[in-house]
Amino acid sequence: MNKKFKRISALALTLALSSTLMACGSSSANGSSAGGDKKITLKFWHIWTSDTDSNKKNVEEVVKQWNAANPNVQIVAEGTENEAYKTKIKTAISANEAPDIFYTWGAGFSQPFIDAGKVLPLDDYLKDGTKDKLLKGSLDYLTYNNKVYGLPYTSDIGIFYVNKELFEKNGIKIPATYDELVNAVKAFRAKGITPIAVGEKDKWPGMFYYDALALRLGGAKLSNDALAKKASFENPVFVNAAAKLKELIDVGAFDSAALGLTRDESEVPFLQGKVPMYYNGSWFAGSTEQNSSAVKGKVEALNFPAVTGGKGDENEILGGPIAGFMVNANTQHKAEAAKAAKYLSENIAKRLSTSGAGVSAWKLSDDESKFDPLIKQVNDIAKKATGNVVWWDSYLAGSDADTHKDLVAQIFGKQITPENFAKQMQAINKK
Repeated sequence: MNKKFKRISALALTLALSSTLMACGSSSANGSSAGGDKKITLKFWHIWTSDTDSNKKNVEEVVKQWNAANPNVQIVAEGTENEAYKTKIKTAISANEAPDIFYTWGAGFSQPFIDAGKVLPLDDYLKDGTKDKLLKGSLDYLTYNNKVYGLPYTSDIGIFYVNKELFEKNGIKIPATYDELVNAVKAFRAKGITPIAVGEKDKWPGMFYYDALALRLGGAKLSNDALAKKASFENPVFVNAAAKLKELIDVGAFDSAALGLTRDESEVPFLQGKVPMYYNGSWFAGSTEQNSSAVKGKVEALNFPAVTGGKGDENEILGGPIAGFMVNANTQHKAEAAKAAKYLSENIAKRLSTSGAGVSAWKLSDDESKFDPLIKQVNDIAKKATGNVVWWDSYLAGSDADTHKDLVAQIFGKQITPENFAKQMQAINKK
């Protein structure tokens, strides 16, 4: 495995995340119709299904543009909800029934696909200058054994969203530290308001809270070392992170029905202006700023609260350039699929600034003064990043990722102690 897969330097991350974005425009990929006179269809799978997700509109528009410019090579897109998609793509690849192009996560998630020879290496299709258009470090988590297997479109990062209006109306201080977060939770609970959104039925949304606490307590290097099996998950930092998540749960931070709520369901009360806090990806910014959103103009984007005495830098972030598009090694239309994947990646990236769906992984430029204030806040957090840890379930491979999410779910269900949580996490590193 390429060593770059294991870590990305803070400098590279800062470069990748701090680039400004540009509005949607034409791409060199649509300069001429692909496929010649032969009419073909490319199947494309992705994870955007909710109308409140700004990326759904992005991908629909980009596919529409491609199809208009390439009448002989038509993309047929199909979306599946995030967690269900993970099972779907794994099953399809195993059964040799994967689509021509598919959304995926790099690092450990796609490692089994690469090892099984189910993904097309893209290096031969990137000699047209594509690599030069990507920001430094953007391909690190999609590169295996010195070969590029995927193209990123964004550098997704964790964002702590707060409804300023709810805080102001209730006379509660927006938290900058974990202790202030606990105080805010208690204050909102006393007023009968659910403080923080989470959809733990999907498991990964709750995982974000644990991973962010571990980052704040121990710093990016420790988390990255533990994920790379160079440090122990039984380190007191990881025990303490579980204890702090348990404390938040015990003081009523989340909906009592959180374990039965999907990510999409949990976001509805926040978008309705009923829940004041939510920690999720940078892609969610676009959802809050849609005209149909009741919280448009009322939300502020912050980094996750610092932990007093923690070793993590307050500007370190969860996330990074790990999501992207890969091409099925068994597609009958390799050249066309590779060209389409490049087009999807670059053009979805171009739309990020106007939709608030993320931070581009491509070298794009735009006048930030035209950005929505919330989107500018997200970009500012990216610019200040001093280090990162990608989503743990993306870094970890196969069943190890599921184990981590399941263990965090047990914290939410009050079924495990912080010490036992850390012990079972360390069992992953002993395999």
